[in-house]
Amino acid sequence: MADTKIRIAAPDDAAQLLDIYAPYVEKTAVSFEYTVPDLKEFADRITRILEDYPWLIAERNGKAAGYAYAGRIKDRAAYDWAVETTIYVREDQKRNGVGRALYQALEQVLSMQNFLNLNACIACPDKADNDDPYLTLDSMHFHEHSGYQHVGRFHRCGYKFGRWYDMIWMEKQIGTHTGRPEPVIPFSEIREKISVNLPGSQK
Repeated sequence: MADTKIRIAAPDDAAQLLDIYAPYVEKTAVSFEYTVPDLKEFADRITRILEDYPWLIAERNGKAAGYAYAGRIKDRAAYDWAVETTIYVREDQKRNGVGRALYQALEQVLSMQNFLNLNACIACPDKADNDDPYLTLDSMHFHEHSGYQHVGRFHRCGYKFGRWYDMIWMEKQIGTHTGRPEPVIPFSEIREKISVNLPGSQK
């Protein structure tokens, strides 16, 4: 197995990360976007996320093999300790540990920021036995193996490729919920502490 290096993303990485993301938009219902964002829009997304949340890249042989990031789940202040997690792995790098390494690193960084709840929003065929050419249950199974639990399902809420898709929510709690939770630390305030030896990096 090739060495895996995990580092913090930058807007300059937009082109190689967009190459990973584009097939999910164009050929699958994993993403509910209809069109691939342009390079500037994708770079702007990275910039916005990095103000408050981590966006990580896994590299193998000097090339991006996947990426993962977190984002705000709701604007209301009471949701401050919860995030939505997202991960995409390059098509030729699936099932070889890239996703696991990324999520382990992401979870450690989010814990350093005092987040408590990780939430994943995952597209699913509207029928469990549906042989769908655009969507599998791989993401759901990946999150199950990563310690996430099912907490909800929206039925036929997404329409793509002439088909209706369900959306499931999965959750993982990574901290203790107390009467006085520690305030969340923006990612921009801790990134220097992790940029040299990022948690989750492995060989």
